[in-house]
Amino acid sequence: MLRILYGGTFDPVHEGHLAIARTVADEFGQPVSLIPSADPPHRSAPGADAEQRACMLDLAVAGDPRLSVDRRELRRHSQSFTIDTLTQVRQELGPAASIIWVLGIDSLVQLDTWREWRRMFSLAHVLGAERPQTSVEKSWLQERAPEVYAEVAPRWREPMELAHRPCGLYAPLPIRPLRMESATDIRHCIASGQPWADSVPAAVAEYIRDAGLYRSAPGR
Repeated sequence: MLRILYGGTFDPVHEGHLAIARTVADEFGQPVSLIPSADPPHRSAPGADAEQRACMLDLAVAGDPRLSVDRRELRRHSQSFTIDTLTQVRQELGPAASIIWVLGIDSLVQLDTWREWRRMFSLAHVLGAERPQTSVEKSWLQERAPEVYAEVAPRWREPMELAHRPCGLYAPLPIRPLRMESATDIRHCIASGQPWADSVPAAVAEYIRDAGLYRSAPGR
C-alpha cells in the first residue's frame, strides 16, 4: 500500500500547488491527498480560516480523480504539527505501508524548525518538490540548510524507490513546467488591486471574490 500526503496552508491554493500534486500523482501512479493545516505553528496566521482554505481546495481538485482533500488536521482542534499527522496515518495504515510526505523544497530548507522533524523519517518518506528559486541538487541544499542536508543526504534516493519501503528515505522531484505562483504574492496582489486571478483555478478565484478574502494588507 502506498499513501501520498501533501500538506500545507494553501492560503490560497494556487496553480503551483496543483502542478506539484499532479506531477507527484503521475510520477507514482497513485492519488495524492492534500491536507490543509488548521493552525500552522511555524508561520503567521493565514489570511483565510481553515474551513475556507479547505473549501478552496475542494473547488481546486474537483473533477480530478488524482487529487482529494483530507481534513484530518481541521478536525484535530489543536495546533497542526506534521509529526502528529504522520503518527496518525501510520497508526491507521500499519507498519508495512509506504507513506510519502510531499513538501516544497522552499519548505524543506526550514525543516529543522519543525517539531520532531527527524522523527518524521521513522514514519514516512519525504519528497521534496521543486519550487521557484530552489534546486533539486545536493549542493544547493547543503549550502542553504546544512543541518537538513546532513539528515537527508544518506537517505537520498530516486523518487520511485520511496514506493518500495515504508519510510526513511528522501527524494527530490523536478516539476515541469515549473509554476511561479506564490500564495504570498497572490495575497499581496489581491490587497493591492493587481491582477491575480490567473494564478488560481477559476472556481477558487470566484470563491475569493465572493468571500472578500485577502482584501486587507497581507501578512508575511
